Amino acid sequence: MHFKSDVEGIDQMARSYQALRSEIGKIIVGQDEVIKAALISLFSNGHSLLVGVPGLAKTLLINTIAQALDLSFKRIQFTPDLMPSDITGSEVLDEDRHFKFNRGPLFANIVLADEINRTPPKTQSALLEAMQERSVTVSGVKHMLPDPFFVLATQNPIEQEGTYPLPEAQLDRFMFNILLDYPGYEEEVRIVRQTTSDYAAEVHNVVTATEISEYQRLVKKVPVADNVLEYAVSLVSRTRPDPKTGLPEVNQYVSWGAGPRASQYLVLGAKCHAVLNGKYSPDIEDVQAIAGLVLRHRIVLNYKAEADGLKVDAFISRLL
Repeated sequence: MHFKSDVEGIDQMARSYQALRSEIGKIIVGQDEVIKAALISLFSNGHSLLVGVPGLAKTLLINTIAQALDLSFKRIQFTPDLMPSDITGSEVLDEDRHFKFNRGPLFANIVLADEINRTPPKTQSALLEAMQERSVTVSGVKHMLPDPFFVLATQNPIEQEGTYPLPEAQLDRFMFNILLDYPGYEEEVRIVRQTTSDYAAEVHNVVTATEISEYQRLVKKVPVADNVLEYAVSLVSRTRPDPKTGLPEVNQYVSWGAGPRASQYLVLGAKCHAVLNGKYSPDIEDVQAIAGLVLRHRIVLNYKAEADGLKVDAFISRLL
């Protein structure tokens, strides 16, 4: 699928996005910001981490996105006894005594890694390697994952018993950290009305895998002005403590700032955010709109911040 020009492609992408929103809206009530963030990371070819308490329809949301996108979807429930081969696949002997590779659930376009912090580091790193390399290696043989390949991992923020929190270096592989909150009163009334009646909506495919790959290519081609790029980089560098040049507040509260990957994702995400809002190039507002999603899991506050009751999101707002 090729567009006559990039401008035509970008216009089509904005239309596809609106069509996706209305299809997903048939099943998912509210959660507009969450849907928008998930689609931005998909179109930017990045993975996302969803953080929210149980029962906020995370699985339903991701399943619905996969249906509207005409993509294959697999859900992996992470448990303490899950082995790397359970997700990547393994070699088995067939009847002719030849080794055959049995593909694991990672071989899908959209993979929901449910409760990623419930599984030991060995299995976490198998998933993260697949996210980074877009391939898995089993018995020395490399198997490419399908294209597009998009991981949405969920993490439950309240139960810390028996969990293995993701190390900072691994969190950095996720483009966005998306927070899910409880629905508003009106939204909850609509959810309960829909789910306790015989209401059955059918979600149609509105975007194909080929179109998504094309959109991912287009997002990279979107031009970005120097001042916007420099704003993104300076915003990220301001999150880093430095006795000589750092901001006093950052030096006081931050033990670890965001790395260069944050700058890359800020620019990519801003490009995509601009396109979905009908613009052909991002401005500083687009960077600010997605800054929380990109920086939230990349800034580590110290115990002093905790003692003063300072939360990461409030801190990012101050920086902006």
